[in-house]
Amino acid sequence: MCGIVGYVGPRVATPVLIEGLKRLEYRGYDSAGVAVMNGNGVETRKAVGKIAALESVVGDDPVEGMTGIAHTRWATHGAPNECNAHPHHDCTGTIAVVHNGIIENYGALRTMLQGHGHTFVSETDTEVLAHLIEAAFDGNLEEAVADSLHLVEGTYGIAVVSSQDPVKIVAARKGSPLLLGLGEGENFLASDVAAILKYTRDVVYLDDGELAVITADSYRVFDLQAVQREKKVSKIDWDLDMIEKGGFAHFMLKEIFEQPTTIENTMRGRLVTEEGFSKLGGINLSREELQNIDNVVITACGTSWHSALIGELLIEDLARIPVEVEYASEFRYRNPIITQRTLCVVISQSGETADTLAAMREAKRRGAKTLGLVNVVGSTIAREDDGGIYLHAGPEIGVASTKAFTSQVVALLLLTLKLARRRDMSAARGREIAQAMEHLPAQIREILDRAGEIEELAEQFKDASNFLYLGRGYNFPVALEGALKLKEISYIHAEGYPAAEMKHGPIALIDANMPVVFIAPHDAVFDKVVSNVQEVKARGGRVIALTSREEPTLKKLADYEFRIPETLDMLYPILAAIPLQLLAYYIAAKRGLNVDQPRNLAKSVTVE
Repeated sequence: MCGIVGYVGPRVATPVLIEGLKRLEYRGYDSAGVAVMNGNGVETRKAVGKIAALESVVGDDPVEGMTGIAHTRWATHGAPNECNAHPHHDCTGTIAVVHNGIIENYGALRTMLQGHGHTFVSETDTEVLAHLIEAAFDGNLEEAVADSLHLVEGTYGIAVVSSQDPVKIVAARKGSPLLLGLGEGENFLASDVAAILKYTRDVVYLDDGELAVITADSYRVFDLQAVQREKKVSKIDWDLDMIEKGGFAHFMLKEIFEQPTTIENTMRGRLVTEEGFSKLGGINLSREELQNIDNVVITACGTSWHSALIGELLIEDLARIPVEVEYASEFRYRNPIITQRTLCVVISQSGETADTLAAMREAKRRGAKTLGLVNVVGSTIAREDDGGIYLHAGPEIGVASTKAFTSQVVALLLLTLKLARRRDMSAARGREIAQAMEHLPAQIREILDRAGEIEELAEQFKDASNFLYLGRGYNFPVALEGALKLKEISYIHAEGYPAAEMKHGPIALIDANMPVVFIAPHDAVFDKVVSNVQEVKARGGRVIALTSREEPTLKKLADYEFRIPETLDMLYPILAAIPLQLLAYYIAAKRGLNVDQPRNLAKSVTVE
């Protein structure tokens, strides 16, 4: 959830560390700190709030040295204050630790350490790590870290420095991502490649149960039993300008406008239009295995769960395979029915979502084939799944997912085509779908060219207290996603429902102050949705309609109307999502809120 950066080399460490933290701001945090080896010991600076506050502290009280670690904290144990901010120290002040994750047995460890005379100054679970390492230290930092981690239950990505072993950083990972960045005469550590992309594109991803030791001119990776491991060096193909705003006011707006390109990238080389087929070599499933799938389970969280709901409709409708969509956070606690003929699809933008990763591991344990839909090459899910479909959407910095959502739906379409054509779908039907998919980028550009209409609409509704989003069929998950986007970044209460379910409860909320967004393209259930619109208007509600053609019965009912291009029913969710993303964005921006870093949220949720 939070960010880690480490540096060892010839540069002054503090500017490198703070710049790296800035690259990780999108992940969500409430405090920040650095610990640097200044030649005499470990010097620490911390601040509550944004990284600018930490910069001010460092500016007033500089700290220099060429080895250091830094951290942005998202509070779990203890309030967001300076005392609880990382890095944390041992009793002697010679060891500093930063940590992502949760130490589940920290209470018992803290009691034990206090019984041996250790004094704690924070409320955090992280501080027990510093004291455990202090107790185990006998001149070799990596041995002390390994010994300490044998006592720990929970998840962690940690970085440790000590003035008693001053030329190295020791890092370890279990359930929280860490990678090494390899330079010339300098090396880096980070929880996300964005932090170090300015300096190197050569990275080594740590796996769970691994410990790394980095110095200025070397790195070594071990397991916790001190057995050295050989690691592959990966090359990052992102450019630095891909994680810059590029003239847009916010990353979220930039990423919304990137969607014609990102959808093209997701389809490129995979969509065989003339045959109505998709080529997905990365799924690592034979023709026989594809035909023998009995059922599909899709597991995800948040926005990815909404794309999973669309995937359920696609696969059942076109491939005629039973599908269940599961919240990843609940999946492994409810004894799901999984067999060796189950395909488990896990969806995660970051590829590091803790609940989704745990669900995938449980599905594998029960014998299912697992397929990951992720956006980050080298992520844990991508390394551990049986096969996968990379989204190729590029780095998504805004916390509220936009381009990753539409790319997930496109990836699910590609998977559905693969499954359906291996079963009973005709080439003609597959060709119809593939041709419609090819038109999506141009249709999205058409919507984006009219973003000003959505901005004017946002001006009308920026002071609303509640919203209702309604859709049917393929567009019900879009209603959920539109409501989530508005909640995430504008802090306006919003709910998504199947339109017909409105009269089973939510209709009690309808009055002149309740904006109701209907996703009502001219699809198979259009007339049914118009009936639901009439029910809202009869109770004085204000109707915003997303539709696809001139329709007098809807036009006279809607207070506001926005047209999206016509397409196949199954593709409407991709087009309808764009104006809903824009509506949430413009409302939040007009309310003066931090669109890219909404309160209490983190980009990559790496704790349960």
